[in-house]
Amino acid sequence: MANILVVDDELGIRDLLSEILNDEGHSVDLAENATQARNARVDNVYDLVLLDIWMPDTDGVSLLKEWATSGMLNMPVIMMSGHATIDTAVEATRIGAFSFLEKPITMQKLLKAVEQGLARNSGNSAGSNGNNNAQTQAAGAPGQGATTPAGKPMAAGNNGGSTHNGTAGASMSPAVMVAEVDQGPMSHQGFDLDRPLREARDGFEKAYFEFHLAREGGSMTRVAEKTGLERTHLYRKLRQLGVDLGRNKRG
Repeated sequence: MANILVVDDELGIRDLLSEILNDEGHSVDLAENATQARNARVDNVYDLVLLDIWMPDTDGVSLLKEWATSGMLNMPVIMMSGHATIDTAVEATRIGAFSFLEKPITMQKLLKAVEQGLARNSGNSAGSNGNNNAQTQAAGAPGQGATTPAGKPMAAGNNGGSTHNGTAGASMSPAVMVAEVDQGPMSHQGFDLDRPLREARDGFEKAYFEFHLAREGGSMTRVAEKTGLERTHLYRKLRQLGVDLGRNKRG
């Protein structure tokens, strides 16, 4: 487990990165501007920092330069931006940034960059050549294919029910179907079919994801693989359905 600081003025990005990194087993602190980031850096030791470039008080490149000149840049810093130029990325790397990620950030690039940064910080990378390779592989120049791929649409309705649910209960009213699954704490689930289609579908999807979260011990990575959804889409879907992620997360 690593201690990671996420610095970004957008609440949605902070929350999403925090959820993903927490799910990977890391401890995450959040800062919405350079002032909070400075205070967090003084009070804590971090293994890695994710730092947004464009912020309202002090931009990320200036903060990076502050840390470098004051001797506080002793951890890998991954810069993030949706509007930076190649010159900005080169400047940040020259100051001491480990790599650069362009928004919107794919989960694959995020996790790869974090893994490489932590490997360098723990001394597992092969010197400066390894660092340069990590920057080349994880960053990608601004404007080059950093859009988040859309996840596969979940198949709602008959296919979802027949694949993951067992035999229907022996006694049921016309309005209620009782489905049984073969294992896990969600072994009995009732669905009220006497409702509008959208409500019934949402109820089924919530139970479907809760079942898989429980069966996979709260691992979002394995749930994404099982359900065929890209992780960013999966997080949004679970929040939309009101699934309690905190309750299902692994310890």
